[in-house]
Amino acid sequence: MHEASLAGEAARRADARWLAQALQSSRADTLATFAAYEAALPGLAVPRRETLNPPLWELGHIGWFQEYWIARNPERARGAAADPEVPRRAGLRPDADALYDSGKVAHATRWALPLPDARATRADLQAQLETTLALLEHAGEDDAALYFFRLALLHEDMHHEAALYMARALGVPVVDPRWQASPLPAPGHELAFDPAAWTLGADGPGFVFDNERAAHRVDLPATRIDRQVLRWAEYLPFVQAGGYGRPHWWSAAGWEWLAGNAPAASRWDGLDPAGPACHLSAFEAEAWCRWAGRRLPSEAEWERAALERPAEFAWGQVWEWTASSFAPYPGFAPHPYRDYSAPWFGSRRVLRGASHLTQPRLHHPRYRNFFPPHRHDIAAGFRSCAL
Repeated sequence: MHEASLAGEAARRADARWLAQALQSSRADTLATFAAYEAALPGLAVPRRETLNPPLWELGHIGWFQEYWIARNPERARGAAADPEVPRRAGLRPDADALYDSGKVAHATRWALPLPDARATRADLQAQLETTLALLEHAGEDDAALYFFRLALLHEDMHHEAALYMARALGVPVVDPRWQASPLPAPGHELAFDPAAWTLGADGPGFVFDNERAAHRVDLPATRIDRQVLRWAEYLPFVQAGGYGRPHWWSAAGWEWLAGNAPAASRWDGLDPAGPACHLSAFEAEAWCRWAGRRLPSEAEWERAALERPAEFAWGQVWEWTASSFAPYPGFAPHPYRDYSAPWFGSRRVLRGASHLTQPRLHHPRYRNFFPPHRHDIAAGFRSCAL
């Protein structure tokens, strides 16, 4: 595994001491990025869009989630076997569930909620984190006892990435060099794999997201896959060849999407040819592949390459669209956080890897990210396979 995926594996097997440090580090990044919003956005006002959330709601939701699943959860020691419907203990705010429960608070209503102000929300987060750390000291070291602490950490890291790509969409400057893309070398030769059976997914010790279970065999064809994601140097010739004006390169759904999302010419200005091609939808990835006589890999092909050839298969610069729809693995059973996976099966596309906006703790070769194929605000690109 490369260095970042080692951090991802550590997070999934972390003991209480490691988790305590990571929870505090994650919170520091959350608050630093929120401060960038405060400095750039008067009144923290953002437009109502499908791809955005009010920053103040995001901040409160992070603390609410941690408190809901840890301090307020009488079954937290049972881990993935906990009853998600068990009555909760009282929280810091009696109305917190009505404000911050993302499964019950409709997205469009979040701009009109009577949210506590930034100062009060920060105070809530500090008190919630102090309670979490005190409970962690006495939680025990088995996987069940640490399950919700690991979940809360990775959940906050996911929301930090969302805050970063929302900041980019809104023109909010975040100057931390950790969240900048790096140039990539020339592509090099493809990696070749013979037909083989592959065990897709994960079981066993440590933290595993429910949609990564259960491990099962899939038969894979011979595959020739790119060593790294496309750079702008490989993507822009498609643009220059008129690819955005020729429907035969696009799926019907992709062409329909493009009709309402035609990119301005300025989108292609000033791009570093060596930089990873980023903020592309799955429709754009598929269109490039048709133009180039290539295809997107399945998630199983991606996972096999990442785990069998880690020294040669470079990933982590952008999330990578795959050809796989987000679906449960055979034997899937939902974990207590019911809103995480099951509501999205069949409506989203799997992305693999990680991006330059992703905390290293989230880098893991079996992690399944999932978004609708039209989303291009996330830091997503792709690699391709030979037909």
